[in-house]
Amino acid sequence: MARSTTSDHDPLYWRIAHDLLGELRDGTIPPGERLPGERHLAAHFGVSRETVRQALQMLRRDGLVATDRRGSHATLPGATAEPGADAAHTPSLTFPVGAQTKEPCRATVTWEEPPAEHALALGLAPRRPTLVHRYESVAADGSELRTALTSFSVVAVTEVAELARYRDRADGSAAAQLWRAYDWMRKAGLTLHHRDSITQLPPSVRVTRRVHDQHHRPLEITDLVADARLDALVYEFTLPAAG
Repeated sequence: MARSTTSDHDPLYWRIAHDLLGELRDGTIPPGERLPGERHLAAHFGVSRETVRQALQMLRRDGLVATDRRGSHATLPGATAEPGADAAHTPSLTFPVGAQTKEPCRATVTWEEPPAEHALALGLAPRRPTLVHRYESVAADGSELRTALTSFSVVAVTEVAELARYRDRADGSAAAQLWRAYDWMRKAGLTLHHRDSITQLPPSVRVTRRVHDQHHRPLEITDLVADARLDALVYEFTLPAAG
């Protein structure tokens, strides 16, 4: 399964490459646009120019950044692999939070009472509403590929400013792509521990993701159902807080 996170054990340049890739995917620097110079990037990320240089070399190696007479510029040729990931490995399931998908999708948020199972996992009082994200992706022929439901805890909505801003407009009508939610949580000083449980529901699989912070406070829970045939497995990883 392709690697998609960083940890304290990774070299600093690897983490900078990961963060820069996130900004490229966010559209801050569109494909083909020239990247800021090494000096600017070093100041932006608070590292040395040599660290930035190593990070750019990693992104070039993976075909995500190219360099010519104009300097370095983003390419992002439709790939979703993180720097250093091996695309030949078994492809990972795409989650509605923290990742993007190539298929057409619909994603909205509402402020409502979450499913009872989610409320229990998040420590919410009975009938207490919260931010709920619904996701559905479809194939070109209209067949359903993935559906998912994500509920956020009081901690996440209270401490993460970007999520809190959704509350006033979470009426289920506007599109809400929350794939950067984990970046927002990290920037709020939260260390993210993920636990993804995958079980078979032939011919589909159900993936349940639970995320808590360094204080063991629940942040979000996601239930995703995908049309795939995979053996049941559980894997965990931790994302350090930003900075």
